[in-house]
Amino acid sequence: MADIQPAPLIDKPLDQKSMALTGVDQTGDKIQTLGTNGNSGTIPNAEFQQPRPLQHQGSSGSLGSPGPLTSDDLSEELLQMGWRKYWSKRENMPYYFNKITNESLWETPQIVHDNMSDPLGIASDRPNPLLGDKRLSRPSVEIPQPNLQKRRHSGDVIGSPTAKRPAFSYSPFWNFEVPTNVVVYERAPSILPPPNPEIEQLRAQLLLKLRQHYQELCQTREGIDAPTESFNRWLLERKVVDMGNDPMLPTACSNEVSQAMYREIMNDIPVKLVKPKYSGDARKQLLRYAETAKKMIESRGGTPEGRKVVKWNVEDTFTWLRKQNAVYEDYLERLGHLKRQCQPHVTEAAKTSVEGICIKMYNMACDTARKIHERHWEILKECNIREIPQPPEPVHQRKVFCYPVQMAVPAPRLPHVVEMTQENEQHVLKFRGETIKINSSHFYKLEQLYKISCRDDPRFDHYLQRVWSLLRRYHTLFGQHTNEGLSLQGALPLSVFECLQRVFGVTFECFASPLNCYFRQYCSAFLDTDGYFGSRGPILNFHPVSGSFEANPPFCEELMEAMVDHFEGLLEESKEPLSFIVFIPEWRDPPTEALIRLESSRFKRKQIILPPYEHEYRHGFQHICPKDDTNFKAMHGTLVVFLQNELGFQKWGPSTERVKELLIAAKPKESL
Repeated sequence: MADIQPAPLIDKPLDQKSMALTGVDQTGDKIQTLGTNGNSGTIPNAEFQQPRPLQHQGSSGSLGSPGPLTSDDLSEELLQMGWRKYWSKRENMPYYFNKITNESLWETPQIVHDNMSDPLGIASDRPNPLLGDKRLSRPSVEIPQPNLQKRRHSGDVIGSPTAKRPAFSYSPFWNFEVPTNVVVYERAPSILPPPNPEIEQLRAQLLLKLRQHYQELCQTREGIDAPTESFNRWLLERKVVDMGNDPMLPTACSNEVSQAMYREIMNDIPVKLVKPKYSGDARKQLLRYAETAKKMIESRGGTPEGRKVVKWNVEDTFTWLRKQNAVYEDYLERLGHLKRQCQPHVTEAAKTSVEGICIKMYNMACDTARKIHERHWEILKECNIREIPQPPEPVHQRKVFCYPVQMAVPAPRLPHVVEMTQENEQHVLKFRGETIKINSSHFYKLEQLYKISCRDDPRFDHYLQRVWSLLRRYHTLFGQHTNEGLSLQGALPLSVFECLQRVFGVTFECFASPLNCYFRQYCSAFLDTDGYFGSRGPILNFHPVSGSFEANPPFCEELMEAMVDHFEGLLEESKEPLSFIVFIPEWRDPPTEALIRLESSRFKRKQIILPPYEHEYRHGFQHICPKDDTNFKAMHGTLVVFLQNELGFQKWGPSTERVKELLIAAKPKESL
């Protein structure tokens, strides 16, 4: 490229066109000027002289020898704003100086109008920089400069289910920052079909019919209402021994008769007994029990010895009731005596009928599960997804930190639309006319769990459908009556969780759900709906090698017994640090089998008792209850047992100082 030669100096005045074509070199060392003929040249550096005001209009000057320049290119408005035209000796060209703001410009200053008084810029004399650009179909639209503003992510759009919210920056009742210390062997993925809102709606309808059938069987066969929570405990007890493929209903149990259902029905035969408030209520209950027991033993037969014992005790009770000097305690004592004498014979008479109820319910559950399974796979086959007969086994049996349940069956893109709105402090999800509410704080919590744990939906395409399926599943489990299922979801208070993590290294919950978990690693009842939100599946199917755990099981005796068996087996096999801190009700009248076995376990390192009304639990329905009702005082004592192997005891042992911190953390805030 040839060197640029200096342009010759001219003596004629600088016209308007020449000034518009003047540019400043970015280096500041030389000035390149473009003449009217397009040639370029350089002008040697020169020092700026002091600003010299322009002379009156009509004067002339030249580039070679500075002189007065004309100022007719400045409008009256610019002059009023303080702009004047001066000559630069160094650059040998004119420039503009504002005596008010001390601002200097090479080009003619532009008038900037107030956007509030002239938002469209109609009154502006500034030429449109986009005018004449043939690439623009609408040159009046101002195009932003590139790389100055990024396109908003879809998750930032207001109203999007994945929108970033301030709730993500704090954890009011959870701590997902705690990493896991639980080590497991790699596990096979689940072959259950992925959750579907339509299927969960069908499941809810069929389970409601099943509950209604249970109520009808109890009324028609035994003359009693279905025992409270009996159906829910039946579901939990059945899943302890069930080998079927339905996540909720029993389909493959070795014994069709549920001991939990059988026991709870028998407790209400011949009548349901409750603790009376007044002596009149106690007398009525005693009289009703005697009459019903006599009627039952006469209609259903039984052994001759049993019939004789029941009739004799009933007649003796009638004679005693004719007395007029009995008090409240006398009625209670007489009722207890009558039940001890008659109940074994009444139970024997009702045994066949009650077992028939249990068998009927099991068969109906199998039929219900089959209908759900068939309909679910009909939908998946329409999307060209086939059933997997056996789960693929891991290639290598290696130890890894625990991870959420993985699903082998892919999730199709479904046409179902779950609508979401927000009302005050609740999110409302609606699917096919059915509405489910959840507190907004818990909805944000589910977002965090989903973002952390889900691997097949980075764009949150399935998020609302899976949230709706999750909520529908748990509402189906809870039941239809007020506060039914409350004990299935109770959780420890936040202060206890914080203490367990800080003092005993706990990072994992054995019995939780996405709705009430504190850590992001936990086991729960349903692996298909909960796995996308961090669940490791049911605890009885989870086999850790090491780690520190908290266990607060639902109040189902069979499940608590199975839990103790499972924990003792894990502690027996593990050669690494393993610890389970178990919280169960202190039921001693009579004591439960789980309580007896915990207290006599060879892995027990210590046990403490939290007295009734001196510790709290979090509400079982914390995801829908008001914030002020979240915590409630426990009406019964809670037994805390530390089960640890030798290495676990050395690492997380319940020393006196550690136990003291736990006792303080368990006390209600107002009592501190």
